Amino acid sequence: QVQLLESGGGLVQPGGSLRLSCAASGFTFSRYSMKWYRQAPGKERELVATITRFGGSTNYADSVKGRFTISRNNDKNMVYLQMNSLKPEDTAVYLCNAGHWATTALGDYWGQGTQVTVSS
Repeated sequence: QVQLLESGGGLVQPGGSLRLSCAASGFTFSRYSMKWYRQAPGKERELVATITRFGGSTNYADSVKGRFTISRNNDKNMVYLQMNSLKPEDTAVYLCNAGHWATTALGDYWGQGTQVTVSS
């Protein structure tokens, strides 16, 4: 059974940091690119960060570049999002996504999400 389980969200003050984790199971983790998305109330889902199968390449939305870092550990089937210098506009539900390296037709999985709230 495929499962993506996010954790690490919470309430943080502006300028603070959080580290999100996503635990994957039920599929061959190293065959999947991993992504973090976020969705704020009333807004479209936004792609935040992407990491390739073995971590050789990462990409970030302009809005988080220089503040967020995506990483993965294929031995532990984990992907992380380190978020620094958080801003109120980073408030959203953050979702973990796994997409098969060849085509998402072979696998496209989502977690339930974890809430991040940035507020003083």
